[in-house]
Amino acid sequence: MLNPRQIETWIGAGLACDHISIDGDGHHFAAIIVSGEFAGMSRVKRQQRVYLTIKDKLDSGELHALSMQTLTPEEWSEKQRNG
Repeated sequence: MLNPRQIETWIGAGLACDHISIDGDGHHFAAIIVSGEFAGMSRVKRQQRVYLTIKDKLDSGELHALSMQTLTPEEWSEKQRNG
């Protein structure tokens, strides 16, 4: 069973992140990922960028499902201010 910290480590190793938080039950996970690399990217492109960092884990079946919210640092700050 996967630990959310493992997923944070995998993503952080392949993407410069300002913030990563992952919750899950060991099989299905939800992530908030904040990276300056997302600036100017569509939501789909952002998710594709994250998937590149964990492609081998998804392909092997080690990681089954990851839903994600991808934000720039500015969007994250705005979200924190507005709740």
